[in-house]
Amino acid sequence: MLANFLIGLREGLEAALVVSILLAYLVKSGRHELIWRVWVGVAVAVVVSLGFGAALTFGPKGLTFSAQELIGGSLSIIAVGFVTWMIFWMARAARGMAGQLRSQVDRAAGAGLWSLAVVATLAVGREGLETALFLWATTEAATRQTAGTAMPLAGAALGIAVAVLLGYLMYRGAIKINLTKFFTWTGAFLIIVAAGVLAYGVHDLQEAGFLPGLNTLAFDVSRAIPPTSWYGTLLKGIFNFSPATTVLEATVWLAYFVPTMVVFLRRVHARTLPQPRPATPVPVPTGRTRP
Repeated sequence: MLANFLIGLREGLEAALVVSILLAYLVKSGRHELIWRVWVGVAVAVVVSLGFGAALTFGPKGLTFSAQELIGGSLSIIAVGFVTWMIFWMARAARGMAGQLRSQVDRAAGAGLWSLAVVATLAVGREGLETALFLWATTEAATRQTAGTAMPLAGAALGIAVAVLLGYLMYRGAIKINLTKFFTWTGAFLIIVAAGVLAYGVHDLQEAGFLPGLNTLAFDVSRAIPPTSWYGTLLKGIFNFSPATTVLEATVWLAYFVPTMVVFLRRVHARTLPQPRPATPVPVPTGRTRP
């Protein structure tokens, strides 16, 4: 539940920031009559995201077990790719997001009736589709053990609700959030979550017979951490930890987690370093002497 809460919080806050920037810029520039177009775009993005999530949830139900595992494993790997791209993109583009959106608003305001709605749909819809795909992947892995989707979805819904509230308060100027630290800490946590989703996606492909090594275990700590225990369920729900992990799962987990986390932390460290000031030009003597 905690993992899905943070996913909903992070992705929801990104979408809320986009909407807040669009609305604030329209209000400050005196274009109140265009605000409804932004809300139309947001509504379309929400409907498309919910439809995408429903298709992921109910689409494979009528397929064979092997086909379901193959689709589930493939989509989990795709979800990890999207969320990894999102983590690094947000870390790089957060500072310039407001300027980019304002320039898009200026272009869309004079381009046509629905241009601004399209801008809002694309900006918010990207976050919504990424959220739906990654939440589906984490929830699918968690429900194999907990036999239910209520708790994971409740965590995601709570995270999105908190994000909407924070976005509104930021828009009203009631609170200020250090977005750099927020996206740094949540980004590092999501890398851990994504590594677990990737490993479980590989496990699905092994169960589908697409990848070998299903019976070759790297370790089995099921006696120390029973899958049905509260702490086993907690580890599974947050980190997708499997007490019985195959060699290929462990290898993929390490191959993703170590380089991704190292590169992420290096980029974070590089952003926190003080920028060198330009050198003060030294006057060049002309060779003339005053009488």
